[in-house]
Amino acid sequence: GWMNKHLNLVPALVVVFYELDWDEPQWKEKQSECATRVEIVRQSLQGRNTKVAVVLIQKKTPLPPGEDVIASERAAALCNACDLSGKSLFVLPHTDHLVGYIIRLENAFYEHAQTYYYTEIRRVKSHKEFLNKTTHQLLFVRHQFKIAFFSELKQDTQNALKNYRTAYNLVHELRAHETNMLEIKTMAGFINYKICRLCFQHNTPLDAIAQFRKHIDLCKKKIGSAELAFEHAAWMSKQFQAFGDLFDEAIKLGLTAIQTQNPGFYYQQAAYYAQERKQLASMLCNHDSSVIYPNPDPLETQTGVLDFYGQRPWRQGILSFDLSDPEKEKMGILSLQLKEKNVLHSELIITLLSNAVAQFKKYKCPRMKSHLMVQMGEEYYYAKDYAKALKLLDYVMCEYRSEGWCTLLTSILTTALKCSYLMAQLKDYITYSLELLGRASTLKEDQKSRIEKNLIKVLMNESPDPEPDCDTAAVKASQKLWADRVSLAGSNVFTIEVQDFIPFVQCKAKFLAPSFHVDVPVQFDVYLRADCPHPIRFSKLCISFNNQDYNQYCVVEEAYQKSDILEQSSQGTMCLVPGKTRKFTFKFVAKTEDVGKKIEITSVDLILGSESGRCVILNWRGGGGDAASSQEALQAARSFRRRPKLPDNEVHWDSLTIQASTMIISRVPNISVQLRHEPPALTNEMYCLIVTVQSHEDTVAKDVKLTAGLKPGQDANLTQKTQVTLHGTDACDESFPALLPDIPVGDLQPGEKLEKPIYIRCGTVGARMFLVYVSYLIDTIVEGKEILCKCHRDETVTIETVFPFDVAVKFVSTKLEHLDRVFADIPFLLMTDILSASPWPLTIVTTQLQLSPSMTPVDQLESYVENVVLQTGESASECFCLRCPPVTNASGVATGCYIISWKRSSPVESVPVVSTVITLPHVIVESIPLHVNADLPSFGRVRESLPVRYHLQNKTDLVQDVEVSVEPSDAFMFSGLKQIRLRILPGTQQEMLYNFYPLMAGYQQLPSLHVNLLRFPNFTNQLLRRFIPTHIFVKVRLGMTEDNSIMS
Repeated sequence: GWMNKHLNLVPALVVVFYELDWDEPQWKEKQSECATRVEIVRQSLQGRNTKVAVVLIQKKTPLPPGEDVIASERAAALCNACDLSGKSLFVLPHTDHLVGYIIRLENAFYEHAQTYYYTEIRRVKSHKEFLNKTTHQLLFVRHQFKIAFFSELKQDTQNALKNYRTAYNLVHELRAHETNMLEIKTMAGFINYKICRLCFQHNTPLDAIAQFRKHIDLCKKKIGSAELAFEHAAWMSKQFQAFGDLFDEAIKLGLTAIQTQNPGFYYQQAAYYAQERKQLASMLCNHDSSVIYPNPDPLETQTGVLDFYGQRPWRQGILSFDLSDPEKEKMGILSLQLKEKNVLHSELIITLLSNAVAQFKKYKCPRMKSHLMVQMGEEYYYAKDYAKALKLLDYVMCEYRSEGWCTLLTSILTTALKCSYLMAQLKDYITYSLELLGRASTLKEDQKSRIEKNLIKVLMNESPDPEPDCDTAAVKASQKLWADRVSLAGSNVFTIEVQDFIPFVQCKAKFLAPSFHVDVPVQFDVYLRADCPHPIRFSKLCISFNNQDYNQYCVVEEAYQKSDILEQSSQGTMCLVPGKTRKFTFKFVAKTEDVGKKIEITSVDLILGSESGRCVILNWRGGGGDAASSQEALQAARSFRRRPKLPDNEVHWDSLTIQASTMIISRVPNISVQLRHEPPALTNEMYCLIVTVQSHEDTVAKDVKLTAGLKPGQDANLTQKTQVTLHGTDACDESFPALLPDIPVGDLQPGEKLEKPIYIRCGTVGARMFLVYVSYLIDTIVEGKEILCKCHRDETVTIETVFPFDVAVKFVSTKLEHLDRVFADIPFLLMTDILSASPWPLTIVTTQLQLSPSMTPVDQLESYVENVVLQTGESASECFCLRCPPVTNASGVATGCYIISWKRSSPVESVPVVSTVITLPHVIVESIPLHVNADLPSFGRVRESLPVRYHLQNKTDLVQDVEVSVEPSDAFMFSGLKQIRLRILPGTQQEMLYNFYPLMAGYQQLPSLHVNLLRFPNFTNQLLRRFIPTHIFVKVRLGMTEDNSIMS
């Protein structure tokens, strides 16, 4: 048609490229040749309005316009020769700027092409002005569509959209009749497609959706001929599919879709109409095989194509609504029906559903995806592609099982069972039969009974009865396959993993306790419940554990005839009655090597059938449960419905819980462990912990071993500062361990008691947890079987560690005054106080002062607190007279260390002595230019002479000029030099002798000695008073009291 003509055949612009320079020597010949070419192009266009342009390809760069006179003249001559306007002649210089010239040419060509389409639009509009809406309704639609179409070619999409909308409205103003209904819908579909496409291009998707909804609302009831109703369904399906394609294409170009508005919904609706088309075709095209296709073919035309879209081939050019040839109309409808009969509807439906599933998967709509996959599976079933149908349905079933959609699941299972029957898939047929008999199935009892009988036939190696509503030809083919299955002696054992299905048998295994002692039999129960219509016999029940050695003890087996599998009797051990819970109890003796390990039920196997026929193994992982068990348990826990009372030997199935594992723990020990000690422990002492072990067993406890020490898992610093030993006489060092493992003790007779001392040394204060672990072996009999059990008992104790004493150290002068620094070569006193902080008496064995090389003792260093016993809060003090030689380091001098050897006071002589080393503080040493020392008695008497000798010693390398004076005191008279000036040589001393005469008794102030050093004015009397006494105690003279009484 005309659209193809304007899209592919008739150009808007023809460009003639000709190689010609302005300075061409043979200009006349070249000009004539170019004009001839243009004329040939015009003649080939046959008088159409197509624009013609000429491009001269030149080698030289042209001069700016107006400067090249020759170029201007020759250009005008060429335009006249070719009958072209000046705007249709272009120059393309082949130079470095070629890309820029090409872009300018492209824009010029675009303008010429637009001009062409503008002219075409004006031409159509001029025709439209002569139309009358009464008689030319169809032409109004045609002309409006042409205007929109040319606007779109002109790339004026806004005007194109506007005119397409007008054309669409005009289509629906046409008078519709059964004869022209298809043509109206076809045109409406074309124009709607254009409108929606342009809306998506303009990024207005809501307008596109609104237009499509309007289109569907207007057309969905325009069915046309009832005998060709499937055509309307096919047209509706095509509309939704096309819009879905447009929507998907727009998304690929950047449009954002959402869950509730995406192409999947339109593909789904297209599939729905395709299904409706299939149903209508099955009703309307159900002709007998004797009906043949009409001859001649009413669908053929003379030209092979239709004059107008949407018209019937046998009614071309007829605008009347009346049927001129009813017989021809009837043959045309028959030919369309027979053609529709050969259409593969299922393939169309599956393709559309597949597109929808892909979209819903993309936009995370899982339930929509599952719903459509079910429909795909059913379509594959109708298309007799049973393998694909089964694959899809099997995939979807998992979700419906887990969410508990029983009705939907039953419907899917029914279709899946038909597929498996028609393919003679034994395992699938058995699996779906088991599930359709179960509690998730909503089938009626008679249907379940039929499926159960078919299942038994399969287990007895017989062919089952056909499933209802299956295709007859497919049933016959499947019966042959089943016969082959019966005759083949292949694998007859089928294992079905129950956790992925909901079979008609439920299983729950439960250990009676979360843990069992190794000398007590392990007991557990297995509960089975059947939901099938009739009682059914199983042949074997066996339980598997993570330790397969126990499997042999947990097997129940019952032999019966093949015909007894459905016997209406509940007397057999392995017969399950519907709705009744059957309990099987097992017990076995655990192995001693499994102590401390978990015993788990790995699987429960229930075997249906026998090895002579076919055998189905229902396998539950763990302690039971299938695909619906977790949801049912949750519902039961939330339910407040009161359960009816059952007889004592029955239980409520919902009240049973699965306990699939238990722990094997050691035998209960029959020994006592007692710990005796005297807390708290003292730092670094050998603390004694006495462990008393007594056996209360009836037989000999063999191979008794003791583990004692710091409990593992505590702070790493505690481990490094804690040592444990069995020998308390030896002091521990850091090489000793914090835990002594497996100390052999020997055997213990019944009632025998054993004591074992453990010695602990704690190097830091704080709380520690200690472990005492006693293990032994003993023979015992369980269920008539003798086993060797390993028993153990452990005790823990927390012991606090404290300092045994506090040591205070201070430096004082010979006058017992506190010193913050000492003077070189001047004696001073070091005083130590040991204060007991222990709640137990301490014995100070001895002390030792170890001086650094920078310190010297004035007298012999001896301990004055040897073997002193200190109670809590008592203290022991010592005093040492020391001297420090002159040093160059003024920051501080190390004194040494003070070593205290002590032990806890105890009648036991073997308690080791602990040596605690106290590092003494550093002391600041200063030099002094003059040292004054006084020799005087310790006391005086009233009116008795008191000789006092002062020694002045020069401590410098210089001669000292010294001024000495004595200031009197009210309590003394004195004789001697009151004021004197001396010169003392370096390193020498000068003596001064005074006789003091006390006048009063008591603690009296001595006459003050003042010394002034001319070379050292900073030497003050306050510093002097540190070395010489300022007071003395004066006693009353003997006999003085009697004299005073006589005088009185």
